[in-house]
Amino acid sequence: MKEKLTVLFLIFVVTLSAQQYDYNTKKSFVAEGYDVTEYFSNKAVKGDSKFVATYDHVKYKFASQKNLEKFKGNPKKYIPQYGGYCAYAVAVNSEKVDIDPKTFEIRDGKLYLFYNSWGVNTLDKWTKEDAEQLQTKADTNWEKIKIKK
Repeated sequence: MKEKLTVLFLIFVVTLSAQQYDYNTKKSFVAEGYDVTEYFSNKAVKGDSKFVATYDHVKYKFASQKNLEKFKGNPKKYIPQYGGYCAYAVAVNSEKVDIDPKTFEIRDGKLYLFYNSWGVNTLDKWTKEDAEQLQTKADTNWEKIKIKK
């Protein structure tokens, strides 16, 4: 009996570790290659191919070596919420929607990215429709859709 439990536990651990979060890697990079550390300075800055890091099996670009090192020192701080998909779409429709990397918000020390095209700016909707409530809904919805299939 003990051996069966051990085997079942090992299968569970292997299965769990094999599952990967789904990240929005349009243009082969998270945030379409924008420097995720710069968002925390309230700037949307394109990263440079000379400064690239891989974290959790996905790539990030940075504007400088300094920013790359900053990311490496604490990557979890800079990773966009909801895998870099549109926070509003995750909250309202439980969908993974591409973003405009220039449309973002830092809220409670976390990075949120949004869709902004064809006259639809979901950051505006996020703000007008109670961002705090939407954030809670997005957190719940993300738990259901975050694993890559």
